[in-house]
Amino acid sequence: MYDLAVMWEWIAFSVRWLHVITAMAWIGASFYFIALDLMLKPNPALPDGAYGEEWEVHGGGFYHTVKYLVAPTRMPEHLTWHKWQSYTTWLSGAALLMIIYWVGGELFLLDPTKVDLALWQGILISGGSLTIGWLLYDQMCKSKLSDHPTVLMLLLFVILVIMSWGYNQIFTGRAALLHLGAFTATIMTANVFFQIMPNQRIVVEDLKAGRTPDAKYGKIAKVRSTHNNYLTLPVVFLMLSNHYPLAFGTEYSWIIASLIFLTGVTIRHYFNTMHATGKGPHWTWAVTVLLMIVIAWLSSVRNSETWEDAEARELTPYEQKYASAAGFEEAYDTVLGNCSMCHAREPVYGSMKWAPKKVYLETPGDVARQADQIYLQAGISHAMPPPSAVQMDEEAREKIIAWVREVRDQ
Repeated sequence: MYDLAVMWEWIAFSVRWLHVITAMAWIGASFYFIALDLMLKPNPALPDGAYGEEWEVHGGGFYHTVKYLVAPTRMPEHLTWHKWQSYTTWLSGAALLMIIYWVGGELFLLDPTKVDLALWQGILISGGSLTIGWLLYDQMCKSKLSDHPTVLMLLLFVILVIMSWGYNQIFTGRAALLHLGAFTATIMTANVFFQIMPNQRIVVEDLKAGRTPDAKYGKIAKVRSTHNNYLTLPVVFLMLSNHYPLAFGTEYSWIIASLIFLTGVTIRHYFNTMHATGKGPHWTWAVTVLLMIVIAWLSSVRNSETWEDAEARELTPYEQKYASAAGFEEAYDTVLGNCSMCHAREPVYGSMKWAPKKVYLETPGDVARQADQIYLQAGISHAMPPPSAVQMDEEAREKIIAWVREVRDQ
């Protein structure tokens, strides 16, 4: 029964919900500990090995936090590890990527106007590419470049720009930016799993054995944690970008994504400096605004694909399957009459300049390609068209339902 699509949609929603919740927990913990570390104040009365302290007030109570630069003289009885937020965020994100971009790859992952790939090839590139960034970055961090943190960060930025361009040559706009976010998030979680946590375990084991821990392990963990701090905001932008066609659906979306990493650096630099000194450098906001103006300008470049280009393009096997099904002509006419005024390469509804989410519903190929989403958005639900737009009657919705179920029941 085709309504398995409804169940699949709810599975995707549930995994997305888990991903968002755990991401908030991870980001919140990361920002808090970076801020706490920068706000620590020295105090000669602190215990041996203590680096600084911070007093905070929250929720009706006072908190007194003391940081040991390497480790305390003895192992505390209770120790809280901050790791599951990172792991659960990455695992739920990977599951969501598989649900949307692998299972739904013919619709959401591959762009046949860019390159002709089989779905399995796209999935292989999708999964395999996520490890490349971590391997390169990890080797750079273990090399002599670790003594030059600015150079190291610049090289990481170059890798991100190359990956942004590369993804955009293969995947749909939404998939390209999402994968760039997953690429970066993989580096961040791998930092936690392969470097931060193992080094902290070494320190804990040394304490248990009565040995004096080596300070280098804490230093390595601190460097990786700081890198994660600067990468966080761009990842959040990339994960939300699929809601905004101006971010993913323009000619220079790969440059837009690259510039977003620079805005993440300027914003975090302001807050990190403010936490450390009590006053942030205001020039960072001027740079951020300038970068956003450049991004807005780049997004205004119109997509080069015209209606004529789309009409002339040969249908993919996925599109042909739906376009040749019984009931397609009636469903196609219904979509044209109710949806294409907004979902067009040059929308004619109101003051709209871009199709929502860059979803086009003009040509037979367009409609066939979006069959699943048309079924969910305008067939079994009334999400589309919006209440303020042209209203679709139930008979029209039934035509859409009958067409898609005809294909699924074959």
